[in-house]
Amino acid sequence: MTNTPHPILYSFRRCPYAMRARLAIAYAQQCVELREVTLKNKPPEMLAISPKSTVPVLQLLDASVIDESRDVMYWALQSNDPHGLLSGEPNVVTTALLDENDGDFKHWLDRYKYADRYPEHSAEEYRAKGEVFLQKLELRLQEHAYLGGDKPHITDIGTMPFVRQFSMVDKVWFDQAPYPALRAWLEWWLASEVFGKVMKKYSPWRVGQELELLDFGDLGHGLTTGLRDTKTCLEPLP
Repeated sequence: MTNTPHPILYSFRRCPYAMRARLAIAYAQQCVELREVTLKNKPPEMLAISPKSTVPVLQLLDASVIDESRDVMYWALQSNDPHGLLSGEPNVVTTALLDENDGDFKHWLDRYKYADRYPEHSAEEYRAKGEVFLQKLELRLQEHAYLGGDKPHITDIGTMPFVRQFSMVDKVWFDQAPYPALRAWLEWWLASEVFGKVMKKYSPWRVGQELELLDFGDLGHGLTTGLRDTKTCLEPLP
């Protein structure tokens, strides 16, 4: 058993895997103890329960550990899903999108972002590989407000942090790329109340400090207002 009345989440604010875990916890309106880490100085308490040493790491009240972000998302939403992010799941199409995000897209994203570490090809070539996934998202978002349909879905929060990272590598290029629906979708998420809450800055956790709780119970109303509409959020094609 843990010595805290809440599950413990080891997280790093800018990590896309940790972002999507926090988004799921927010939508599930769960309360967890946040332990923000620095990647260059990971706390031994985290390493002791998850030797793979990557975030997020969630330690439950029975001391069991979940250290894969996708599993954290499902843990949170299967515990409480008041906004229906698991609606229609399992679904072949949305599961395939998450699989591709976590597989090929992440592979090419890393090479595009850190092209100097992978000199075998140019950044533009790595970007083109990643665009295969962006094109699939664009086509789906031309027809649906969200990747799972007409309301936020686990596929949205599972992919958005990675699309955000891809867009930031060359913002000038992304802003004029032929993905108007994807761009509008991303901009909606970045401006959302829930994203603002999960991206709040915290100091790195230290042993003995006062508990830092992530409690998203007050987001209940904000999570269901201002939903996207494909008719109003699509940018006009040039």
